[in-house]
Amino acid sequence: MPKEYYTTIGLEIHAELNTKSKMFCGCINNPDEETPNVNICPVCMAHPGTLPVINKKAVERVIKVGLALGANIADFTEFDRKNYFYPDIPKGYQISQYKFPIVTGGKLRGVDITRVHLEEDTATSKHDKGDYSLVDFNRAGVPLMELVTEPVIHSSKEAGDFGRELQLLLRYLGVSESNMEKGEMRVELNISISDDKSKLGTKVEVKNINSFRAMERAAEYEIKRMAKLLESGKGNEIVQETRGWDENKQSTFSQRKKENANDYRYFPDPDLPKLFLSKVFDIEKIKSELPELPEAKRNRYRNDYGIKDEDIESYIIDQNLGNWFEQVANKFFQGISSRSEAERGDSLEKIRIASNYITSDYLGLLKTNPEIKLPSSNSFIELIELITDGKISSRGAKDILAMIVMKDESPMKIAEEKGLIQNHDEEALKEIVQKVIDANPTVVAIYKGGKENALMSLVGQIMKETKGSANPSLVQKILKDILS
Repeated sequence: MPKEYYTTIGLEIHAELNTKSKMFCGCINNPDEETPNVNICPVCMAHPGTLPVINKKAVERVIKVGLALGANIADFTEFDRKNYFYPDIPKGYQISQYKFPIVTGGKLRGVDITRVHLEEDTATSKHDKGDYSLVDFNRAGVPLMELVTEPVIHSSKEAGDFGRELQLLLRYLGVSESNMEKGEMRVELNISISDDKSKLGTKVEVKNINSFRAMERAAEYEIKRMAKLLESGKGNEIVQETRGWDENKQSTFSQRKKENANDYRYFPDPDLPKLFLSKVFDIEKIKSELPELPEAKRNRYRNDYGIKDEDIESYIIDQNLGNWFEQVANKFFQGISSRSEAERGDSLEKIRIASNYITSDYLGLLKTNPEIKLPSSNSFIELIELITDGKISSRGAKDILAMIVMKDESPMKIAEEKGLIQNHDEEALKEIVQKVIDANPTVVAIYKGGKENALMSLVGQIMKETKGSANPSLVQKILKDILS
């Protein structure tokens, strides 16, 4: 029987900050620039005699992140030189932070944070040129936030969930777009396994990860790889190293032996001043101006509107959709505290119905046609009122929704023009119901024999006969009355 192994994962996540200029110079910070080496200057190209100047906005953005994480904001902080040679580091060192990061501690999605610090990004190496490589320095010197977690994550899913939540948080704060496909957010895994829950195994770092799904797959691959080595008695082949992730092969590969802090010979950058943040920033003011964050919004939607968690997540991930849903919900929610219990229940039911149509029907239409737009909140509210008043069927509602996302018109006007207003005339419907019963003696016999589902076959035929204008509930009632 194979042993049980305990997985331990720590994450290092880099996110480019969306400031107008780079970290230590005035060059434009533009992640969408396609022409190489245009957003450069003597400072970010490390020409002799040039001096860096700290980007205040970048520091403020990291403070915001720290406050959102409930972390400690340092009073004293400084920048260090991290020394190593690589073609994408023009100075031969990277300006980073070592002993005195801006942020320490904090928590996100139950995961403890070690630190968040600020540094400059490297240039971009292009290795697809055949027998030589090129370097694009547009990215060199862009403000880069690095967040390091404690080794308290124990599954690939937990790691992926944390990464997605951090991406959301950064977007809500407005400090980073965090698009992984553009390299604006990069994730590194530190992973180990052990057969002793109280001890950590040999740590392996995995780089070259370009999506959260890839991160989960890389973690799963490493867990299996290391477990196989331990099972076969080759545990000594698990060494502290940096491995890359090959997306095509869905496997990791060895890159180099893992460095430690001593290899980088950190020391304070003599060209940059020490910072006493409380003298430069009003921390309490920054804290008071933080927006509503994803977890707080989840709780509010859950408590105020009572909608499904899956619906809530749609609104959290897509802020535009969430803001539009709130416009709709707040219309029904308005003055709810002064209403009777029955009226409050009706309002909440309308909000839940609205949410179902948004997340099921509207998002379904969006998948098939990305060009459609959200209708005005007033039009959508009118549609929901027609549904809850029983004036149109669910089929009619879907048809009208498909029309108002293409051209924003009055749902009532469309319903009248298309003959979608439900027929509530019981006497007129009785004639149609009797006609369908007479034409389907076999189905009637099956229903009377105890097969309740057979009734829906008759309902469907009546709806077809009335071109969807009959009220389905009323049709069922009439059918049961006649067949009882």
